[in-house]
Amino acid sequence: MTERLYIKPGSTVTLDHVDGDLEVDSHAIVRGTGTPTTVRVSGTVYCEGENTFECTLIAENLEAKGNVTVRGGLEIRGSVEVEDGTLEVYGKVTADNVDVDETLYITKDLTADEVEVGGSLRTEGNVKADQIEVGGSFKAKGEVTADEVEIGGTFLTEAKVNIQKLEVGGTASVHGGKIRMIDVGGSFESTEPFEFESINVGGTVRLANNNKGGDIEVGGSLKIDGDLEFRNIEVGGKIEITGSGQGHGMEVGGKVGVDGSLKLSSNLEVGGKAEIGGEVVAQNIEVGGVLRSKRAQAQNNIEVGGVIDTTEGSTARFVEIGKRGEVHGSVKADEIVIGKDAQAESLYGKRILLRSGAHAANVYGEIVTIESHCQISGEIQYTQELRVGNHVSLAKQPKKVSVLPQ
Repeated sequence: MTERLYIKPGSTVTLDHVDGDLEVDSHAIVRGTGTPTTVRVSGTVYCEGENTFECTLIAENLEAKGNVTVRGGLEIRGSVEVEDGTLEVYGKVTADNVDVDETLYITKDLTADEVEVGGSLRTEGNVKADQIEVGGSFKAKGEVTADEVEIGGTFLTEAKVNIQKLEVGGTASVHGGKIRMIDVGGSFESTEPFEFESINVGGTVRLANNNKGGDIEVGGSLKIDGDLEFRNIEVGGKIEITGSGQGHGMEVGGKVGVDGSLKLSSNLEVGGKAEIGGEVVAQNIEVGGVLRSKRAQAQNNIEVGGVIDTTEGSTARFVEIGKRGEVHGSVKADEIVIGKDAQAESLYGKRILLRSGAHAANVYGEIVTIESHCQISGEIQYTQELRVGNHVSLAKQPKKVSVLPQ
C-alpha cells in the first residue's frame, strides 16, 4: 500500500523527498531543500486549496481543490488537475495533461500533451502542446507550438506561432509564424510575416509584412500591410493591400484597393470598386462599379458596369462597359461592346459595337457597328464592314483600310 504524508492545515513544513503520496491541507505552506529548493514526491500530491509551494515541485500527479501557488517549477510526470481554483507557477511547467477550472498562470515555459483551462491561460514563456482548450482567454509572450488550439474568447501571442488548427470565438492576434487552419468568429491579426493554408473569419483580418497562404474567407474586411500570395479570397466587405497581391481567384462584395499590382490565374469579381495602383491581370475581370488601374489585362473577359480607368489601356478577348459607363484609356480586344449612352476613348478590336447614344474618340475594327445617336469625335477605320445607324455624328469620314493601327 502506498504511504501518504499528511500536512496539517495552516502549517509550514520543509520537505526533501516523499516516498509515496503527499496530502497538503488548506492554507499550508511547503518548502524544499537544496539549490534551487525542491520537493520530490514519488506519488501524487493532493491539495485542499490555498496552498503554496515555496520550491520546485516534482511529482507523479497533482490534484487540488482550490488555489495553488508554486514559487518554483512544476514537473509532473502524469496529470495536473485543479478544481474550482487557480494554479500559479513561477517557473517552468511540464506534464502530460493539465486541467485547471479557473486560471492558469506560468512565468516560464509550458510543455504538455493536453491543456484544458476553464477561465484564462497566461504564460510568460514558450508553450508546446498537442491540444490546448481555453474557455476564456489565452495570452502568451513566448512562442506557441501546438496541433490544435481552441479558445472561447481571446487569443493573443507576442511571438511566433506554429499551430495546425486554431479556433477562436472572439479575437486572435499573433506575431507571425504558421497556422494551417484558422477559424475565428470576430477578428484575426498577424503583425509579422505569416503563412497559412486557410483563414475563415467572421469579421476582419489584418496581416502585416509579407504573407503567403491558401484560401481566405472573411465576412467583413481584409487588410494587408505588405504583400500577399494566396489561392482564393472571398470577402463580403472590402480588401486593402498596401503591396502587391498574387493568387488564383478573388471575389469581393464591396471594394478592392491594391497599391501595387494584382495578378490572378483565375477570376476577379468585385461588386463595387477595384482600384489597383499597378496592373491587374486575371482570366476574367468583372466589376460592378469602377475599375481603375495602370493596365487591365484579361485572358477572356473584362466586364465593368460603371467606369474603366487605365493609364496604359485594357486588353482582353471581350470587353464590355455598361449603360452610361465611361472608359478612360484605350481598349484592345477581339470583341468590344460600349453600352448605351456610355463614353470611350480609342477602341481597337475585331468586332466593335457601340450601342445607342454611345460616344467614342476613335474606332479601329474589322467589323464595326454603330447604333443610332452615337457620336465619334475622332476617326473610324475598318477592314471588313461598317454599319452606321441613324443620327450618328461623325467628326471624319470613315475609312476602309487594309491594315489597322496598333
